[in-house]
Amino acid sequence: MNPTPPRALIAEDEPLLAAALQHELAQAWPALQVAATVGDGLSAVQQALALQPEVLFFDIRMPGQSGLDAAAELADAWPAGKPFPALVFVTAYDQYAVQAFEAQAVDYLLKPVQVPRLQKTVQKLQLALTSQAPAAISLEATMAQLRHLLAAPGVASAPPPPHATAGPGAAPLTMIQASSGSQIHMVPVAEVLYFEAADKYVRVLTAAREFLIRTPLKDLIAQLDPQVFWQVHRSTLVRASSITTVTRDEAGKLHLELAGRPEKLPVSRLYAHLFKAM
Repeated sequence: MNPTPPRALIAEDEPLLAAALQHELAQAWPALQVAATVGDGLSAVQQALALQPEVLFFDIRMPGQSGLDAAAELADAWPAGKPFPALVFVTAYDQYAVQAFEAQAVDYLLKPVQVPRLQKTVQKLQLALTSQAPAAISLEATMAQLRHLLAAPGVASAPPPPHATAGPGAAPLTMIQASSGSQIHMVPVAEVLYFEAADKYVRVLTAAREFLIRTPLKDLIAQLDPQVFWQVHRSTLVRASSITTVTRDEAGKLHLELAGRPEKLPVSRLYAHLFKAM
């Protein structure tokens, strides 16, 4: 019996580039079936979960959600025990992205895609698909790579200007200007229990109040002490010293409770390693 041919999902918001990649793949890897082509990050996650292909080609910059964020969301939702797809990021030349990909041994293609480079990628993918690595190890390795890429400057967006981040040796952020209704409040970071990204804003939660700021969560991460605030989800930073309990539900998902707050906060699979003692 012939083995089932591998399938791929292409996520690329430029139709001509998506068609060109599909054409070149047909030449370099005739056995590969392109199961679907989508143009945004949300559709990429939905289709990947529905089709569960063996290979993913994700454009880094797409409308609504970057390819990196889409890959992180997909890893968090991927069925336990099933091998995670081999992942290739597609990007216009960007020294920050290329350096980050190479540092984490993540494969990438530069636009416009060159045939020799694509052939090299195809060889790596074919080798990866024939390896016998356990699914749990494969997914854990992928999540470790994604965690580092999400923290790398300039991968999913333009590198932040020097003054926008605390930087090595700089003092962490101590005060936040936040809005509540029509007023601007000065909120001491020492009072904040957690930050949560929501649409175009970031919610700032203290024990008694909630405020809104427009600073992206990724920019906040760079200005806060990582020993004080832990990222437990793509959209959530929590004050580590305020964590009172960590519980695991029947589906194996972790949830946190913080002193002074009534809600339970989900921990994504991407950051569950912080609580390995459980």
